[in-house]
Amino acid sequence: MLTVGQAAEIRRTYTQSDLAEFAALSGSVGDTVPEPLIAALFSYLLGVDLPGSGTNYLKQELAFKAPAPLDTPLLARVEITRLRPEKHLVDLWASCTAPDGTVLCEGRSLVKAKDVAGAFG
Repeated sequence: MLTVGQAAEIRRTYTQSDLAEFAALSGSVGDTVPEPLIAALFSYLLGVDLPGSGTNYLKQELAFKAPAPLDTPLLARVEITRLRPEKHLVDLWASCTAPDGTVLCEGRSLVKAKDVAGAFG
């Protein structure tokens, strides 16, 4: 059952090897974690943990506030801020922070949850 305030999070450390693999695919090079890799953490959480399998992205607005350093455990979190059961819509707040509390990225996501009886509380 989904409830307002329910949250999911994941910790992920990106290394120089991850950056090299990303650069090989995208042609992008740099010395910090690329923004698409941070956004992918939110995609993972929404599709696997909250709301989970069958979730469809409708909209996402992210603001990248600081560069994400390599070899640092990043904490990505999504939290339900609003439920609209009549339309099977879920609004979530997404954030990614460094261990010292620096907000690297934050924003909103709107998803359509899989149509399963009893998914909304």
